[in-house]
Amino acid sequence: MAHDEIIAHYSALARDADAGRTVADCGQDAFEQGRFGAAGYAELGVLPEAAVRASLGCGNPVAVAELRDGEVVLDLGSGGGIDVLLSARRVGARGKVYGVDASLDMLALARRNAEQAGAANVEFLHGTIERVPLPDRSVDVVISNCVINLSGDKAAVLAEASRVLRPGGRFGVSDVVAEGALDPEARAAAERRIGCVAGALPVPEYRRLLAAAGFTNVRIALTADHGDGVHSALVQAVKPAAPPQVEIRPMRAGDADQVLAVYQAGLDTGQASFETVVPRWEGFTAARLPGLRYVACDTGTGQVLGWVAAAAVSARPVYAGVVEHSVYVHPDRQARGIGRALLAAFIAAGEDAGVWMIQSGVFGENAASLALHQALGFRVVGTRERVGCHRGLWRDVLLIERRSAVTGL
Repeated sequence: MAHDEIIAHYSALARDADAGRTVADCGQDAFEQGRFGAAGYAELGVLPEAAVRASLGCGNPVAVAELRDGEVVLDLGSGGGIDVLLSARRVGARGKVYGVDASLDMLALARRNAEQAGAANVEFLHGTIERVPLPDRSVDVVISNCVINLSGDKAAVLAEASRVLRPGGRFGVSDVVAEGALDPEARAAAERRIGCVAGALPVPEYRRLLAAAGFTNVRIALTADHGDGVHSALVQAVKPAAPPQVEIRPMRAGDADQVLAVYQAGLDTGQASFETVVPRWEGFTAARLPGLRYVACDTGTGQVLGWVAAAAVSARPVYAGVVEHSVYVHPDRQARGIGRALLAAFIAAGEDAGVWMIQSGVFGENAASLALHQALGFRVVGTRERVGCHRGLWRDVLLIERRSAVTGL
Protein backbone atom coordinates (compact mmCIF):
# COMPACT_ATOMS: atom_id res chain seq x y z
CA MET A 1 0.00 0.00 0.00
CA ALA A 2 1.06 3.59 -0.60
CA HIS A 3 1.71 5.86 2.39
CA ASP A 4 -1.68 7.62 2.15
CA GLU A 5 -3.46 4.29 1.81
CA ILE A 6 -1.74 2.97 4.94
CA ILE A 7 -2.82 6.03 6.93
CA ALA A 8 -6.39 5.72 5.69
CA HIS A 9 -6.44 2.01 6.50
CA TYR A 10 -5.25 2.45 10.08
CA SER A 11 -7.43 5.48 10.63
CA ALA A 12 -10.45 3.34 9.78
CA LEU A 13 -9.27 0.68 12.22
CA ALA A 14 -8.89 3.33 14.94
CA ARG A 15 -12.49 4.41 14.40
CA ASP A 16 -13.61 0.77 14.61
CA ALA A 17 -11.75 0.28 17.89
CA ASP A 18 -13.18 3.49 19.32
CA ALA A 19 -16.66 2.36 18.39
CA GLY A 20 -16.22 -0.99 20.09
CA ARG A 21 -16.07 -3.02 16.88
CA THR A 22 -13.69 -5.94 16.32
CA VAL A 23 -10.37 -4.85 14.86
CA ALA A 24 -8.25 -7.24 12.77
CA ASP A 25 -5.50 -6.07 10.47
CA CYS A 26 -3.53 -9.00 9.08
CA GLY A 27 -6.36 -11.47 8.56
CA GLN A 28 -8.94 -12.65 11.11
CA ASP A 29 -7.58 -16.20 11.13
CA ALA A 30 -4.13 -14.96 12.12
CA PHE A 31 -5.59 -12.96 14.99
CA GLU A 32 -7.61 -15.91 16.23
CA GLN A 33 -4.51 -18.13 16.21
CA GLY A 34 -2.72 -15.66 18.49
CA ARG A 35 -0.18 -14.52 15.94
CA PHE A 36 -1.17 -10.85 15.88
CA GLY A 37 -2.93 -8.35 18.10
CA ALA A 38 -2.91 -8.36 21.89
CA ALA A 39 -2.39 -12.10 22.44
CA GLY A 40 1.28 -11.70 23.37
CA TYR A 41 0.64 -9.40 26.33
CA ALA A 42 0.29 -10.46 29.97
CA GLU A 43 -0.70 -7.06 31.43
CA LEU A 44 -3.91 -6.31 29.55
CA GLY A 45 -6.03 -5.93 32.69
CA VAL A 46 -4.39 -2.59 33.51
CA LEU A 47 -5.23 -1.02 30.12
CA PRO A 48 -8.34 0.63 28.66
CA GLU A 49 -10.38 -1.77 26.54
CA ALA A 50 -10.04 0.40 23.43
CA ALA A 51 -6.23 0.29 23.65
CA VAL A 52 -6.31 -3.51 23.78
CA ARG A 53 -8.85 -3.68 20.96
CA ALA A 54 -6.66 -1.46 18.74
CA SER A 55 -3.53 -3.56 19.26
CA LEU A 56 -2.34 -4.55 15.79
CA GLY A 57 1.17 -5.74 16.53
CA CYS A 58 3.01 -9.00 15.96
CA GLY A 59 4.64 -9.35 19.37
CA ASN A 60 5.40 -7.55 22.61
CA PRO A 61 8.44 -5.26 22.27
CA VAL A 62 7.97 -3.93 25.81
CA ALA A 63 8.73 -7.39 27.17
CA VAL A 64 12.25 -7.37 25.66
CA ALA A 65 13.07 -3.66 25.94
CA GLU A 66 14.29 -3.99 29.55
CA LEU A 67 12.87 -0.58 30.39
CA ARG A 68 14.18 1.09 33.54
CA ASP A 69 12.82 3.68 35.90
CA GLY A 70 13.34 7.22 34.60
CA GLU A 71 14.08 6.32 30.97
CA VAL A 72 12.69 8.12 27.92
CA VAL A 73 11.05 5.83 25.35
CA LEU A 74 9.84 6.35 21.80
CA ASP A 75 7.26 4.09 20.13
CA LEU A 76 7.39 4.27 16.33
CA GLY A 77 3.86 3.90 14.96
CA SER A 78 2.16 3.93 18.35
CA GLY A 79 -1.38 3.21 17.12
CA GLY A 80 -3.93 3.04 19.92
CA GLY A 81 -1.19 3.37 22.52
CA ILE A 82 -0.91 -0.10 24.07
CA ASP A 83 2.91 -0.18 24.03
CA VAL A 84 3.17 3.44 25.13
CA LEU A 85 0.93 2.83 28.13
CA LEU A 86 2.73 -0.35 29.15
CA SER A 87 6.09 1.40 28.79
CA ALA A 88 4.85 4.33 30.86
CA ARG A 89 4.14 1.98 33.75
CA ARG A 90 7.69 0.59 33.58
CA VAL A 91 9.61 3.88 33.37
CA GLY A 92 7.56 5.42 36.18
CA ALA A 93 6.79 9.04 36.97
CA ARG A 94 10.41 10.10 36.40
CA GLY A 95 10.34 8.66 32.88
CA LYS A 96 8.59 9.74 29.70
CA VAL A 97 7.14 7.84 26.72
CA TYR A 98 6.49 9.34 23.30
CA GLY A 99 4.31 7.78 20.65
CA VAL A 100 4.58 8.87 17.01
CA ASP A 101 1.86 8.08 14.50
CA ALA A 102 0.82 9.43 11.12
CA SER A 103 -2.91 8.79 11.67
CA LEU A 104 -4.80 11.57 13.41
CA ASP A 105 -7.57 9.10 14.28
CA MET A 106 -5.07 6.78 15.97
CA LEU A 107 -3.57 9.73 17.86
CA ALA A 108 -7.01 10.82 19.08
CA LEU A 109 -7.77 7.27 20.21
CA ALA A 110 -4.39 6.93 21.95
CA ARG A 111 -4.82 10.23 23.80
CA ARG A 112 -8.24 9.16 25.05
CA ASN A 113 -6.79 5.84 26.17
CA ALA A 114 -3.95 7.60 27.99
CA GLU A 115 -6.41 9.89 29.76
CA GLN A 116 -8.56 6.93 30.78
CA ALA A 117 -5.48 5.09 32.07
CA GLY A 118 -4.34 8.15 34.04
CA ALA A 119 -0.95 8.13 32.30
CA ALA A 120 0.58 11.57 32.88
CA ASN A 121 4.05 10.67 31.56
CA VAL A 122 3.11 10.09 27.91
CA GLU A 123 2.89 12.30 24.84
CA PHE A 124 1.57 11.41 21.39
CA LEU A 125 3.07 13.22 18.40
CA HIS A 126 1.82 13.53 14.85
CA GLY A 127 4.52 12.53 12.40
CA THR A 128 6.01 9.75 10.35
CA ILE A 129 8.50 7.12 11.41
CA GLU A 130 10.75 8.25 8.55
CA ARG A 131 10.93 11.75 10.04
CA VAL A 132 10.45 11.69 13.79
CA PRO A 133 9.50 15.04 15.40
CA LEU A 134 12.03 14.77 18.24
CA PRO A 135 15.54 16.24 18.69
CA ASP A 136 18.79 14.35 18.24
CA ARG A 137 19.85 12.13 21.13
CA SER A 138 16.65 12.67 23.11
CA VAL A 139 15.50 9.15 24.01
CA ASP A 140 16.96 6.08 25.71
CA VAL A 141 14.93 3.35 24.00
CA VAL A 142 13.12 3.00 20.67
CA ILE A 143 10.37 0.40 20.38
CA SER A 144 7.88 -0.45 17.64
CA ASN A 145 5.33 -3.18 16.96
CA CYS A 146 4.77 -4.48 13.44
CA VAL A 147 5.11 -1.04 11.84
CA ILE A 148 8.58 -0.78 10.29
CA ASN A 149 7.67 -3.44 7.72
CA LEU A 150 4.99 -1.04 6.40
CA SER A 151 7.48 1.71 5.56
CA GLY A 152 8.61 2.28 2.00
CA ASP A 153 11.97 3.66 3.24
CA LYS A 154 13.20 1.41 6.02
CA ALA A 155 16.73 2.82 5.82
CA ALA A 156 15.30 6.23 6.75
CA VAL A 157 13.34 4.73 9.65
CA LEU A 158 16.41 3.06 11.13
CA ALA A 159 18.53 6.18 10.58
CA GLU A 160 15.91 8.20 12.47
CA ALA A 161 15.87 5.67 15.29
CA SER A 162 19.65 6.02 15.56
CA ARG A 163 19.46 9.83 15.39
CA VAL A 164 17.02 10.22 18.27
CA LEU A 165 18.73 7.65 20.50
CA ARG A 166 21.33 8.75 22.99
CA PRO A 167 24.71 6.98 22.87
CA GLY A 168 24.24 3.60 24.49
CA GLY A 169 20.53 3.68 23.66
CA ARG A 170 18.59 0.54 22.80
CA PHE A 171 16.43 -0.49 19.85
CA GLY A 172 13.86 -3.24 20.46
CA VAL A 173 11.01 -3.89 18.04
CA SER A 174 8.61 -6.57 16.92
CA ASP A 175 8.32 -6.84 13.16
CA VAL A 176 7.51 -9.15 10.27
CA VAL A 177 10.57 -10.49 8.43
CA ALA A 178 11.44 -12.99 5.75
CA GLU A 179 14.01 -15.73 6.28
CA GLY A 180 15.42 -14.98 2.83
CA ALA A 181 14.35 -13.28 -0.36
CA LEU A 182 10.77 -14.34 -1.11
CA ASP A 183 9.91 -15.32 -4.64
CA PRO A 184 6.77 -13.58 -5.98
CA GLU A 185 4.59 -16.68 -5.61
CA ALA A 186 5.54 -17.27 -1.96
CA ARG A 187 5.14 -13.59 -1.10
CA ALA A 188 1.69 -13.49 -2.73
CA ALA A 189 0.61 -16.60 -0.81
CA ALA A 190 1.77 -15.10 2.49
CA GLU A 191 0.03 -11.82 1.74
CA ARG A 192 -3.24 -13.59 1.03
CA ARG A 193 -2.97 -15.42 4.34
CA ILE A 194 -1.77 -12.73 6.77
CA GLY A 195 -2.03 -9.53 4.80
CA CYS A 196 1.03 -7.53 5.87
CA VAL A 197 4.04 -9.11 4.22
CA ALA A 198 4.62 -6.85 1.22
CA GLY A 199 7.27 -4.83 3.04
CA ALA A 200 8.88 -7.63 5.08
CA LEU A 201 12.67 -7.44 4.89
CA PRO A 202 14.84 -10.54 4.55
CA VAL A 203 16.77 -11.02 7.80
CA PRO A 204 20.21 -10.37 6.21
CA GLU A 205 18.95 -7.08 4.73
CA TYR A 206 17.50 -6.03 8.09
CA ARG A 207 20.92 -6.64 9.64
CA ARG A 208 22.66 -4.68 6.88
CA LEU A 209 20.37 -1.65 7.28
CA LEU A 210 20.80 -1.65 11.07
CA ALA A 211 24.58 -1.70 10.66
CA ALA A 212 24.44 1.09 8.07
CA ALA A 213 22.43 3.18 10.55
CA GLY A 214 25.20 2.72 13.12
CA PHE A 215 23.70 0.00 15.31
CA THR A 216 25.72 -2.85 16.79
CA ASN A 217 24.93 -5.94 18.90
CA VAL A 218 22.20 -6.83 16.43
CA ARG A 219 19.96 -9.75 17.41
CA ILE A 220 17.03 -11.00 15.34
CA ALA A 221 15.02 -13.80 16.97
CA LEU A 222 12.30 -15.41 14.88
CA THR A 223 9.08 -16.01 16.82
CA ALA A 224 5.80 -16.97 15.12
CA ASP A 225 6.10 -18.85 11.81
CA HIS A 226 3.56 -17.68 9.25
CA GLY A 227 4.67 -20.06 6.51
CA ASP A 228 6.40 -19.42 3.17
CA GLY A 229 9.51 -18.18 4.99
CA VAL A 230 7.66 -15.35 6.77
CA HIS A 231 8.00 -14.86 10.53
CA SER A 232 7.26 -12.46 13.29
CA ALA A 233 10.54 -11.52 14.95
CA LEU A 234 12.04 -9.60 17.82
CA VAL A 235 14.76 -7.25 16.58
CA GLN A 236 17.23 -5.78 19.06
CA ALA A 237 20.28 -3.54 18.62
CA VAL A 238 22.33 -0.92 20.45
CA LYS A 239 23.64 2.51 19.52
CA PRO A 240 27.34 2.59 20.52
CA ALA A 241 28.06 4.10 23.92
CA ALA A 242 30.31 7.17 24.05
CA PRO A 243 31.70 9.74 26.50
CA PRO A 244 29.68 12.92 27.15
CA GLN A 245 29.28 15.21 24.10
CA VAL A 246 30.62 12.47 21.81
CA GLU A 247 28.81 10.22 19.35
CA ILE A 248 30.10 7.13 17.51
CA ARG A 249 28.72 6.71 14.00
CA PRO A 250 29.68 5.08 10.68
CA MET A 251 32.39 6.90 8.73
CA ARG A 252 31.15 8.82 5.65
CA ALA A 253 32.87 10.11 2.55
CA GLY A 254 32.20 13.64 3.81
CA ASP A 255 34.46 12.92 6.80
CA ALA A 256 37.49 12.45 4.55
CA ASP A 257 39.42 15.63 5.33
CA GLN A 258 38.88 15.39 9.08
CA VAL A 259 39.68 11.67 9.23
CA LEU A 260 42.94 12.23 7.39
CA ALA A 261 43.76 15.19 9.64
CA VAL A 262 43.36 13.02 12.75
CA TYR A 263 45.43 10.33 11.03
CA GLN A 264 48.24 12.80 10.28
CA ALA A 265 48.16 14.17 13.82
CA GLY A 266 48.63 10.64 15.09
CA LEU A 267 51.52 9.97 12.73
CA ASP A 268 53.17 13.21 13.81
CA THR A 269 53.50 11.87 17.36
CA GLY A 270 55.91 9.22 16.07
CA GLN A 271 54.20 6.52 18.16
CA ALA A 272 51.38 5.39 15.88
CA SER A 273 52.93 3.85 12.77
CA PHE A 274 55.98 3.53 10.57
CA GLU A 275 54.11 5.76 8.12
CA THR A 276 54.93 9.47 8.18
CA VAL A 277 52.44 10.90 5.66
CA VAL A 278 48.80 9.90 5.25
CA PRO A 279 47.60 8.57 1.90
CA ARG A 280 45.08 10.32 -0.28
CA TRP A 281 41.46 9.53 0.59
CA GLU A 282 41.08 7.29 -2.45
CA GLY A 283 43.90 5.10 -1.22
CA PHE A 284 42.71 5.18 2.37
CA THR A 285 39.18 4.05 1.57
CA ALA A 286 40.20 1.48 -1.05
CA ALA A 287 42.44 -0.29 1.46
CA ARG A 288 39.77 -0.65 4.16
CA LEU A 289 36.60 -2.65 4.53
CA PRO A 290 33.51 -0.53 3.79
CA GLY A 291 31.30 -1.74 6.65
CA LEU A 292 33.74 -1.62 9.57
CA ARG A 293 34.76 2.01 9.86
CA TYR A 294 33.53 4.46 12.50
CA VAL A 295 34.24 7.99 13.64
CA ALA A 296 33.85 9.69 17.02
CA CYS A 297 32.31 13.15 16.65
CA ASP A 298 31.78 16.11 18.92
CA THR A 299 27.99 16.38 19.21
CA GLY A 300 28.12 20.16 19.38
CA THR A 301 30.40 20.93 16.43
CA GLY A 302 30.35 17.72 14.42
CA GLN A 303 34.16 17.66 14.48
CA VAL A 304 35.75 14.25 13.98
CA LEU A 305 37.82 13.45 17.08
CA GLY A 306 38.93 9.94 16.17
CA TRP A 307 38.32 6.98 13.91
CA VAL A 308 38.65 3.22 13.66
CA ALA A 309 38.74 1.08 10.52
CA ALA A 310 39.87 -2.33 9.33
CA ALA A 311 41.41 -4.07 6.36
CA ALA A 312 41.10 -7.70 5.35
CA VAL A 313 44.29 -9.65 6.03
CA SER A 314 43.87 -11.91 3.01
CA ALA A 315 41.53 -12.61 0.11
CA ARG A 316 41.68 -16.35 0.87
CA PRO A 317 38.30 -17.65 2.16
CA VAL A 318 39.87 -19.24 5.23
CA TYR A 319 40.71 -15.74 6.52
CA ALA A 320 37.25 -14.29 5.90
CA GLY A 321 36.73 -13.52 9.59
CA VAL A 322 40.18 -12.07 10.28
CA VAL A 323 40.85 -8.34 10.00
CA GLU A 324 43.62 -5.90 10.84
CA HIS A 325 42.51 -2.67 12.44
CA SER A 326 43.74 0.83 13.18
CA VAL A 327 42.32 3.25 15.76
CA TYR A 328 43.34 6.90 15.99
CA VAL A 329 42.27 9.67 18.37
CA HIS A 330 43.48 13.22 17.90
CA PRO A 331 46.32 13.84 20.38
CA ASP A 332 44.43 16.80 21.84
CA ARG A 333 41.47 14.56 22.70
CA GLN A 334 43.18 11.50 24.14
CA ALA A 335 42.65 10.11 27.66
CA ARG A 336 38.91 10.96 27.52
CA GLY A 337 37.47 7.53 26.72
CA ILE A 338 37.09 8.19 23.00
CA GLY A 339 39.48 5.46 21.89
CA ARG A 340 37.79 2.93 24.15
CA ALA A 341 34.34 3.85 22.77
CA LEU A 342 35.55 3.57 19.18
CA LEU A 343 37.23 0.23 19.75
CA ALA A 344 34.24 -1.21 21.65
CA ALA A 345 31.88 -0.21 18.84
CA PHE A 346 34.24 -1.70 16.28
CA ILE A 347 34.50 -5.00 18.15
CA ALA A 348 30.71 -5.30 18.44
CA ALA A 349 30.18 -4.41 14.77
CA GLY A 350 32.85 -6.89 13.76
CA GLU A 351 31.16 -9.70 15.64
CA ASP A 352 27.86 -8.79 13.99
CA ALA A 353 29.66 -9.09 10.63
CA GLY A 354 31.22 -12.47 11.44
CA VAL A 355 34.71 -11.31 12.42
CA TRP A 356 36.34 -13.85 14.73
CA MET A 357 39.78 -12.32 15.06
CA ILE A 358 41.10 -8.75 15.09
CA GLN A 359 44.84 -8.22 14.87
CA SER A 360 47.26 -5.32 14.71
CA GLY A 361 50.74 -4.15 15.63
CA VAL A 362 51.69 -1.64 18.35
CA PHE A 363 55.04 -0.03 19.11
CA GLY A 364 56.28 -1.27 22.48
CA GLU A 365 56.70 2.35 23.62
CA ASN A 366 53.02 3.13 22.94
CA ALA A 367 51.88 2.19 26.42
CA ALA A 368 48.51 3.96 26.15
CA SER A 369 47.49 2.05 23.03
CA LEU A 370 48.64 -1.24 24.48
CA ALA A 371 46.71 -0.64 27.71
CA LEU A 372 43.56 0.30 25.77
CA HIS A 373 43.67 -2.85 23.69
CA GLN A 374 44.40 -5.13 26.63
CA ALA A 375 41.46 -3.62 28.53
CA LEU A 376 39.17 -4.72 25.67
CA GLY A 377 40.43 -8.26 25.40
CA PHE A 378 43.49 -8.06 23.16
CA ARG A 379 46.63 -9.99 24.07
CA VAL A 380 50.22 -9.77 22.94
CA VAL A 381 51.06 -12.87 20.91
CA GLY A 382 54.61 -12.01 19.88
CA THR A 383 57.24 -9.37 19.18
CA ARG A 384 58.88 -8.52 15.89
CA GLU A 385 62.23 -7.17 16.98
CA ARG A 386 63.92 -4.30 15.16
CA VAL A 387 61.45 -4.70 12.32
CA GLY A 388 61.96 -1.20 10.93
CA CYS A 389 63.97 1.99 11.34
CA HIS A 390 61.70 4.92 12.16
CA ARG A 391 62.98 8.45 12.69
CA GLY A 392 66.50 7.09 13.06
CA LEU A 393 65.56 4.42 15.61
CA TRP A 394 65.07 0.68 15.16
CA ARG A 395 61.65 -0.18 16.55
CA ASP A 396 60.09 -3.36 17.91
CA VAL A 397 56.44 -4.08 17.08
CA LEU A 398 54.19 -6.01 19.48
CA LEU A 399 51.71 -8.24 17.65
CA ILE A 400 48.30 -8.13 19.30
CA GLU A 401 45.07 -9.99 18.63
CA ARG A 402 41.58 -10.41 20.00
CA ARG A 403 39.60 -13.58 19.41
CA SER A 404 35.81 -13.36 19.65
CA ALA A 405 34.02 -15.33 22.35
CA VAL A 406 30.80 -15.41 20.30
CA THR A 407 31.81 -15.59 16.63
CA GLY A 408 33.75 -18.34 14.91
CA LEU A 409 33.60 -20.80 17.80
